[in-house]
Amino acid sequence: MNEGRLADRAYAGIVEIINGDGLAVGDRLPSEARLAEMFGMSRTIVREALVRLAADGITEARRGAGSFVKGRPSDRLIAFLPMDHMSATFGTYEVRFVLEAEAARLAATRRSSAEMAAIEAALHALRTALLSSAPAHDEDMALHRQIVLATANPAFLVAFDALFGDVDRIMRAGVDISRSRPPEVIGAMLREHEMLVDAIRVQDGDGAALAMRWHLSEGRKRLLP
Repeated sequence: MNEGRLADRAYAGIVEIINGDGLAVGDRLPSEARLAEMFGMSRTIVREALVRLAADGITEARRGAGSFVKGRPSDRLIAFLPMDHMSATFGTYEVRFVLEAEAARLAATRRSSAEMAAIEAALHALRTALLSSAPAHDEDMALHRQIVLATANPAFLVAFDALFGDVDRIMRAGVDISRSRPPEVIGAMLREHEMLVDAIRVQDGDGAALAMRWHLSEGRKRLLP
């Protein structure tokens, strides 16, 4: 088994420890050496898994003290993202921060009037779905994909569509988890999309890229309690 796959297993194992042992935010995880012993893996593999978990907002490293729980994956999240897929699915955020931020920048500077109308229509559909009891993930995906289409570069669409499975799971989980929280959480999600579309409308490339990065960052945070 290659190191990447072993790191995925270690990632899932650490999440199982956090949830199974009832660790709370701020609790210390077992040491790297202990985790390596528990999983039958090298400390290098365990360290890679901890780096990924920290990037995903689940753990944090404290110099000289070890790794601590920063956010606990909820049962709702695990229902959409099985343990053995969680690392890879969360990992798509690193790609999306680059891909979709640049897509938003290009869409703002290149979009035609017809493409802007399509983006506006997609936002309206998402707003209607979010403010109702509809699932809304299809509408969310449609808006993001419409922005990618407006780059006028087919390579962006190929790259975006390659991530479809993982992005779809994230969007399903994001809407479901957000609906389980106070109404202002859905309101924040909607405002992020509106700010993004506003920047594309006025052809502010830097603003659109920033709005997309902010939306993705906030979306990742919403997946954790």
